[in-house]
Amino acid sequence: MQKVLMICTGNICRSPTADGVLRHKVLAQHLAGQIEVDSAGTQSYHVGEAPDRRAQKHALRRGYDLSALRARQVNAMDFAEYDLILAMDKSHLAYLKQHCPVNHQHKLRLFMTFATQSSEREVPDPYYGGDAGFELVLDLIEDACDGILQSLR
Repeated sequence: MQKVLMICTGNICRSPTADGVLRHKVLAQHLAGQIEVDSAGTQSYHVGEAPDRRAQKHALRRGYDLSALRARQVNAMDFAEYDLILAMDKSHLAYLKQHCPVNHQHKLRLFMTFATQSSEREVPDPYYGGDAGFELVLDLIEDACDGILQSLR
C-alpha cells in the first residue's frame, strides 16, 4: 500500500482538489487496495471545513466529488505514515522541510514534479481569483495525478 498526502495552506482549495482527483483516478484504475490518498494544510484556519464551494463546483463539473472531504492540519505522525508527501508550492515544501524529521525528508516533493504535460512547478492558489484560476488548478492537478499514478506503478 502506497500512501500519498497532498499539502497546501488551509486544505480547502488545492490539496483537497488533488486529493479528490487522485482518489477518483485510483478508483477508476482499480488501484484502491494499492494506493491511499489524503490531504492536509500547513495551517489550521479551516480545520473541519469542507473544501471551498468554488473548488467543489469546478471539480464536480469534471466528475470529482470533494463534498465528503474535511480540512485538517498536517501533523507529526503524517511524516511517518505517508510514503509521499506532496506540496502544492515552494512555501509549503519549505514548511514541510522545517517540520519533518530528517529520516522522512526523502518523502517530501513538489506535487508538480509529477506533471507530464505542464512545465509549471507550483500549483497557484485560486482562492482570491475567479473561475479561470480553479480551472487552471484542475488542469495542473489532473496532469500531475496521472504522473503520480505512472510513478507508483
